[in-house]
Amino acid sequence: MDAACIDYKDTGYFSQTVIDYLEGSPALHPFYAYRPDFDGFKELLKNKHVVANRKTLVEVLREQYGFLSGNTDGGSKVIFDNIPLLASDNTYTITTGHQLNIFAGPLYFIYKIVTVIKLSQQLKEKFPDKNFVPVYWMASEDHDFAEINYTNIGGKKVHWWYEASGATGRINPDTMRQALNQYKGALGIEQHANDLAEIVETAYTKFDKLADATRYLVNAIFGKYGLVIIDADDQRFKKEFAPVMERDIIEQNSFKNINATNDKLGELGVHVQVNPREINFFYLMDGLRERLVFEENRYKVLNSAIGFSEAELKREINEHPERFSPNVVMRPLYQECILPNIAYIGGGAEIVYWLELKSNFDYYKVDFPILILRNSGLLIDKELATKIEKMELQTIDLFKSVDTIKNNWVKKHSEHTLNLAEELKELSAVFDKIKQRAKKIDNTLVPSAEAILARLTHAISNLEKKLVKAEKQNYLTRLAQVEHIKHDLFPKDSLQERTENFGLFYVKWGQSFIDELVKNFDPLAFKFTVIKE
Repeated sequence: MDAACIDYKDTGYFSQTVIDYLEGSPALHPFYAYRPDFDGFKELLKNKHVVANRKTLVEVLREQYGFLSGNTDGGSKVIFDNIPLLASDNTYTITTGHQLNIFAGPLYFIYKIVTVIKLSQQLKEKFPDKNFVPVYWMASEDHDFAEINYTNIGGKKVHWWYEASGATGRINPDTMRQALNQYKGALGIEQHANDLAEIVETAYTKFDKLADATRYLVNAIFGKYGLVIIDADDQRFKKEFAPVMERDIIEQNSFKNINATNDKLGELGVHVQVNPREINFFYLMDGLRERLVFEENRYKVLNSAIGFSEAELKREINEHPERFSPNVVMRPLYQECILPNIAYIGGGAEIVYWLELKSNFDYYKVDFPILILRNSGLLIDKELATKIEKMELQTIDLFKSVDTIKNNWVKKHSEHTLNLAEELKELSAVFDKIKQRAKKIDNTLVPSAEAILARLTHAISNLEKKLVKAEKQNYLTRLAQVEHIKHDLFPKDSLQERTENFGLFYVKWGQSFIDELVKNFDPLAFKFTVIKE
């Protein structure tokens, strides 16, 4: 496969805030700790204070990986080597988090994990005296089932129809048979289809929790790279975090800190991604994950009869910390409290919302990780690559609108001169002479001459568009290729990675698909990667 890279800002798909962060805009410096480069990592490693209980971390992970017991393949070995490494003071994690999307959801979920793996490898080369373990944090406590119960593969939507409640990680996937059959049907029977079909069949039929099914699926794809998958829905982890939970629920510190930061970001024109609540925790039990609110001098669980006085709340947190679940603004702090983490990999919106959180990390004296924009990619198979080559389109052209591509193509290939820039230049020169003559007669006539030139310029611009439009009729067949290319690579005018599932690419290339991504992605280069077969 061949890879080419372009700047994120040239794609038109990334916010100005993300571009400013990547380019080191001074205005954003107060909202993060270290720059996302090797120098930043060097400084962080020198100053890093780990608050995580490494012993507890290793103990829980060993239990969660019990399903691999007795498995001696290479992938299992590297994982079982990485888990005990986390007990060592010179070992750190590189983490990404994501929901439990069925069948791994859209491609960018795969890209997140590849970025984590590649960055861990690069840091080991740069700092050989330390160890770096790639980690996928499963958002197993999330309750937004409608966001994860479908995937798009080859233009088909595979949907898991089920009325779910509570944390998605605790849902039993035993009702997925229809979706599972649809997905396997979309894979077909050629090349590596049977390999992937076997993986998803085992994942969603041999485990009684969606979190465990997801762990199996992700491990089957990334296990050989030593990716460690963590489910933080565990009583022992929550116990470590309990002092912060108690303080924040009662004192509402995150609400104050993050709102103050959001005001400052707003002054910079940053579109805030999330807003904190007075209490940023849910109450969690099987089939239940509801917001905790303070009303009438009591801590109440919405849509239930559960409530606590302050003393009762403290006792509940102490005795059952697993019943309290952080929301989107507190989950990052929870993550950094139970992992020896130094970097978080996220998408553009995630990077922006993490910028809202640093003041809260500072308040609780927890190190803020280095924020890394996950790698983005565009995958082009051989057939499409051939069409693009025949159309003589450059990589950067693919990110432009259909009309822009067509117009530029026609201007480049037409036998006629469709650009009237030279004529407009000549007209402007004529009007310069007219203005000079008018000025000598009556200075007030100059604006009239300028107004006439402006109208003529507009008319010439419209005429140029008509010339291009007329010439397009002579190239209808060729220009139709542009629409086909854009439709295939940018479904619904969105990035491929935000819609298409990884399945058909895995069917075609097998594990080498993942290998090629790891090979070609460069987390610290901050470039959009286009990979052609």
